[in-house]
Amino acid sequence: MSDSTAGLLAENAPPSRGGRANPFLLVPITLFFLLLGLAVLRSPSLMSSAGIGSAIIVATPLILATYALMASVISGRGTVDLSIGPLIGFINVTLIQLHGAGILTNPIVIFAYAILTGALYQFLFSLIVIYVRVQPIIVSLSGYLALSGMNLVILPRPGGVAPQFMADWGLGTSIFSPVFAILVLASIAWLLFTRTAFYTHLRLMGSDERAAYTSGVPIYVVRIGAHLISGAFAGLAAIAFTALISSGDPSQGTTYTLIAVTALVLGGASLAGGRGGVFGSFLGASNLYLITFVLATFNFGAVQSFVTNLAYGSILVISLLLTLIIPFIQRHIHNFSPVLYFVVLGVVAMGVILHATNDRDPRARPAPVEEVAVVQPLGPIASEQLYVGPLEVAVPDRADGELRSQAGPLVLSTLLLIVIAVFARVAFSQSDRRTIAPAVVVVVTALVLFGAYLMRAEGPLASGEPDGAGTVEESR
Repeated sequence: MSDSTAGLLAENAPPSRGGRANPFLLVPITLFFLLLGLAVLRSPSLMSSAGIGSAIIVATPLILATYALMASVISGRGTVDLSIGPLIGFINVTLIQLHGAGILTNPIVIFAYAILTGALYQFLFSLIVIYVRVQPIIVSLSGYLALSGMNLVILPRPGGVAPQFMADWGLGTSIFSPVFAILVLASIAWLLFTRTAFYTHLRLMGSDERAAYTSGVPIYVVRIGAHLISGAFAGLAAIAFTALISSGDPSQGTTYTLIAVTALVLGGASLAGGRGGVFGSFLGASNLYLITFVLATFNFGAVQSFVTNLAYGSILVISLLLTLIIPFIQRHIHNFSPVLYFVVLGVVAMGVILHATNDRDPRARPAPVEEVAVVQPLGPIASEQLYVGPLEVAVPDRADGELRSQAGPLVLSTLLLIVIAVFARVAFSQSDRRTIAPAVVVVVTALVLFGAYLMRAEGPLASGEPDGAGTVEESR
């Protein structure tokens, strides 16, 4: 084919349509809204200010640990860092001990210590993999065992006291907290990182390291940079974890290894490298938190932890099996937009939240138990009272006014979600997905959270004690 013919075909080719994204997000998005609806039905207090705040405090360490794991997994070579959990625990126990010794007291110094410690460990990890040429899985397993032992030496049993400002962060009494700010800033940083050439080189190296090398990508520099980013996010996860437990724990951090890997796979990332995203990782970690929350609303007694682990494994296997339908979706659904799918399911979930939190008639009054109802015989009705005008409307009383005031913000939130859905469809049909998708996701997520908070603040349950407070504490 000549150059002129190729140029002519390129000019006449139809423009690429936006809105097509990673089809592997189909499973985590569907699972997220199913679990969210079930969690709200089981415990409507989840949509209160305290409920959402507690969920953010509990889920943030897992989300940040998943972000940290994602950076090294994308780099390829099967780099699944099994030491991410003990690394979080190591930063936690050393921070507690240094604070108890009066060395770490300033918040800025504490943040710098956590981030630099995580980055230093990952830097050593990358040097061993690159120059000593040891398989990453062996290095990560060795680090897991070494750090687990060191944590027990530094702090033999849970104890110590976290800095006062971090203990205040872990209360979880409101949505907007410093931990929430850390989560938002970390997510935005990841979204900005995906717009850089370094991220493109990272994905290329993870997909095919030889092709990246022949293309001129400095694979050693890229791999070291990926591990440094992983260490920085591990430090932030340790900060959030310390704020959650307000003390030191040498063993609890190790549990984050299993659940972070599960969350990463559940979010659509490939352990072989080259594929992963902040949105999918966030959904995967949120799904694991919702699984724990839902199971905590049931009473399984002494086998509660075993049932939770069984649920983790079962849902992971089912999700991996569901990914088998992804090729079918790619062949038959050419314009699938995960963002629009997220918006549509968000509208449905908003209806479930409305039903769970506000479908209680404030006009209903329980009948007194002491009083005995007296049946009065029904007399004849006068003819002038029997027929009424066709447009007669009852005068609203105080209860009707309260019900309307509660329904106002709910209707407004639903209408705004519908507008966002239409906007997303139009925007994706005209624009590049990578340009506008992150903004739409952030706007929709913020709108859903704001609508849920507004509903809960104005709903009939707002004045009472949340019925799921014990559930949240149990899940923590």
